[in-house]
Amino acid sequence: MDWLPPAVSTVAGDIDRIFWIIFIVTGIVFVAVELAIVVIVVKYRGRKDRKAYYIEGNNKAEIIWTVTPAILVLALAFASQTVWSDIKDVDSFPADALEMKLVAEQFEWHFTYPGVDGVLGTDDDFEVRNQLHMPVNRPVILHLESVDVIHSFFVPVFRLKQDIVPGLPNNATWFEATEVGEYEGACAELCGTGHTTMDARVSVKTQQDYDRWVAERS
Repeated sequence: MDWLPPAVSTVAGDIDRIFWIIFIVTGIVFVAVELAIVVIVVKYRGRKDRKAYYIEGNNKAEIIWTVTPAILVLALAFASQTVWSDIKDVDSFPADALEMKLVAEQFEWHFTYPGVDGVLGTDDDFEVRNQLHMPVNRPVILHLESVDVIHSFFVPVFRLKQDIVPGLPNNATWFEATEVGEYEGACAELCGTGHTTMDARVSVKTQQDYDRWVAERS
């Protein structure tokens, strides 16, 4: 659909599939409930020749409208569990991923990159403010920290949204871009008066261009 952002990561298709399943199921339920309300309002509206009476309840109806939503919620949970585990479970993170660090603060992002040795946490690491650069078709693990309040790193084209909670240890996420280009990132958690200015430029490069970019800054 045109109103969805482009899908530019390996998991974007799976997330979109879950989105459409939830959208269709909840859409059908919404329409059915609204139609039921209209029918009830019209059919049981007040009339001069109609006398009100007390309804004690219907156990069968109550069971149906309790069990049916529960089944739908569980079905949606099971449908999305595999995708959720692949994205959020640390044990599912790719072993050959490029590791980076992101520190969030009001109202900017601080990205730390490994230098030419490709290892995060060594002497040739360097920091770039509000710019996320990465090679295409290579997994990236982003270790996230916040120095003040709750932030949320959001890149719509990756279908990536990860909350960053102060003091939360081992907070990380991963993604793999599939198309070279320039994209937008933002904070998706209201974090103060400058929240709307907390954006980031996301640049996906070829591996050669990324290596050249790293070498220039190391």
